[in-house]
Amino acid sequence: MLQELIDLSNRLGESGEFVILGEGNTSANLDADRFYVKVSGSQLQGADEGSFVLVDRGKILAILEKEGVSDEEVGQGLLDAVCDDSGRKPSVETMFHAYLLSLPDVNFVAHTHPTTVNTILCSTRAEELVRSRLFPDEIVCCGPEPVFIHYEDPGHLLARKIVEGCEAYMKKWGSAPRSILMQNHGLIVLGKTSGQVQAATRMWHKTAQILVGAALLGGANYLSDENVRRISSRQDEKEREKVIFGDK
Repeated sequence: MLQELIDLSNRLGESGEFVILGEGNTSANLDADRFYVKVSGSQLQGADEGSFVLVDRGKILAILEKEGVSDEEVGQGLLDAVCDDSGRKPSVETMFHAYLLSLPDVNFVAHTHPTTVNTILCSTRAEELVRSRLFPDEIVCCGPEPVFIHYEDPGHLLARKIVEGCEAYMKKWGSAPRSILMQNHGLIVLGKTSGQVQAATRMWHKTAQILVGAALLGGANYLSDENVRRISSRQDEKEREKVIFGDK
């Protein structure tokens, strides 16, 4: 699992389109109680075993459940959750990774800052522009709709807002979301396989390029809700997903 996470991180980091320097973070489940997450300040490009640390999910979720937690308490809680004595500190965004990796059929999570996606997310029309889907493969890779999160301070407050948004999504759609868009911040994708996560990240890059172009050419021609639900529930599309994402 760790090697697969390392490979995914390098693929996302090597293009220069999704992250630069120490941006972004990735994670993967080891078992029901522990997961690997990127060390704070490390880079996805060139990631190796030392770029990740194994943490206790229960201890991370306990921090997330508290209200009014200080930055100092979060920092100490993250260190206390590490499963070894290396002294390496997990990313401050480990809290939302802990929650997302606890959702059904989620084993990998990647948070990136694609320039194309952030072009939209940093605009005054962000929520309006990403409100619906544009083409079938976008639905297959990224889900019927994203969870949209209004800007929040990264860390504890953001993680709690992501929990709230995902719970509302699952109540509506009956399954975990595949993508989360954070205003003025970036993209999170989650999936059962590393291939699914990589495909969704790349598809959001494509979607953002198309969306910006469509907006410049008079406006996006969104698919209807009926079209979206049809594609997201078609059995042949679900079978194609297994081939695309390597889901055996």
